[in-house]
Amino acid sequence: MSLDPLDLAATPERLRALADAGVLTPSGLEHALRLAVSSPERPAWRRFLSAVLLGFGSLLVLSGVIYFFAYNWAALHRFGKMGLLLAAILAASLAAWRLGEGLAGQFALLFAAVLVGPLLAVYGQAYQTGADPYELFIGWSLLVLPWVALARFGPLWLLLLLLVDTGICLYWEQVADGEGSTLLLVLGLVNGGAWAAHELLAGRGIPWLRGRWLPRVLAVMTLAPLLALATYMVAEPREADTASRVALGLLLGVMVAAYLFHRFVRSELFLLTLDAMSAMTLVTTLIGRILFVSNRFGPDVFFLMALVIIGEVGLSVWWLRAEARGSEEV
Repeated sequence: MSLDPLDLAATPERLRALADAGVLTPSGLEHALRLAVSSPERPAWRRFLSAVLLGFGSLLVLSGVIYFFAYNWAALHRFGKMGLLLAAILAASLAAWRLGEGLAGQFALLFAAVLVGPLLAVYGQAYQTGADPYELFIGWSLLVLPWVALARFGPLWLLLLLLVDTGICLYWEQVADGEGSTLLLVLGLVNGGAWAAHELLAGRGIPWLRGRWLPRVLAVMTLAPLLALATYMVAEPREADTASRVALGLLLGVMVAAYLFHRFVRSELFLLTLDAMSAMTLVTTLIGRILFVSNRFGPDVFFLMALVIIGEVGLSVWWLRAEARGSEEV
């Protein structure tokens, strides 16, 4: 596996391999092993708990603001509703400006970006603008786009993508009135484009893109709609449309790309797990369709399907463990 050793985690297996190669002395190996398996220090735990509590606190305050307006909707004047929301957005924006690029400032900006949506909803209800719901989400995403670009904060980018996805879904339902299969294909392409852009920019060494939680979420958001269409294509090949066929081809291409990414760019067993789950879904659907359509075995079909699933799970676990052992090589 052509991976830079400096990008790999310092596992005991890799440290012992370095010692066998003469890179680490016995005393250096002992010290490195202590560092590799030791529990985090108190400052690290404090930073982790601070970030977690800050995130949960922000979500609780946001939910409190939303429920406050929902409960007091009839009692508040329209100017009071908009004034309170504007004051909250302004306060959160000032807090983000004062706190800077730290985690607290980024969460404050996320707080302000989320409140833009309720402000647009209140404005539309108060003045009866006649705007469709999809316009609310598209306008919401456009208004917060400058904040998202300046913040360099993963959750804000994820919020923007969710707003775009919701706007596309509502537009498809209210205006385009298109096929649901085409909508799933569009969502897979949009999310896949965001995922590819993240990996491309992260490969260029942008510091705030080093974390792996966001690309994993984007990978799930990309594969889920494609897998749904591909499964329908396998289950009902005669009724499947062009979008389902394209989705099946894209799904297989993404699975191959994820495996190559793991082998030649970065060790990423999470992507391989998604590949295994997608393959298991398609194979199980295909075998189930063959068995249930032929109906030669009667009730024994369910027993055979259970054996198939057990075999697939065992084969997937064996493959993932083999890949994990391969990624331990220096």
